[in-house]
Amino acid sequence: MIGSIYLHIMVIRMNIENDEKSLIISALKKCGAVKFGDFTLASGKNSKYYIDIKKASTDPATLAVIAEQASSLILNEKADMVGGVALGGVPLATAVSLRSGLPLLIVRKEEKGYGTGGRFIGDLKKGTHVILIEDVTTSGGSVKGVIEAIRGTGGFVDVVITVVDREEGAQQNLEALGVKLIPLVTTSDLIQ
Repeated sequence: MIGSIYLHIMVIRMNIENDEKSLIISALKKCGAVKFGDFTLASGKNSKYYIDIKKASTDPATLAVIAEQASSLILNEKADMVGGVALGGVPLATAVSLRSGLPLLIVRKEEKGYGTGGRFIGDLKKGTHVILIEDVTTSGGSVKGVIEAIRGTGGFVDVVITVVDREEGAQQNLEALGVKLIPLVTTSDLIQ
């Protein structure tokens, strides 16, 4: 009896996950964020497809879907703030902050040498748990430095939520840092 109830709950969860993935895949394709052709990635690698999340983050309907799904994932994690790395992660993290009610942390790629200086915009304090929102992850290299910078201030990063994981090592590389990567979708989901 208990086994069949558990199985029924798992089937319901899988259906909800599939519906959420279908919704985000549809939104990403509809706004033109998924492109096919010959592209050179930031890493220098060549790719037959490109995920232009900037296109998605400037489309209100797609941004709302991303914010809703990422916010629902945050409910299951320990979080005091939502962080986004300039430039791509900032609109996504801002939307998630608005949807979840969590304060926003903006992380500059490097420390500013003028004005008030610093690398962080927001009230990052020692002991703060930050969930980072990324646009696309490949190897996880760009977010690794951000995790180390936040940890260097006494903050915690245990989770990174990415809109799309290209499935090229980010999950394993972040796991080695003790960080869980949660993709809303993977390229396998998108490129079917």
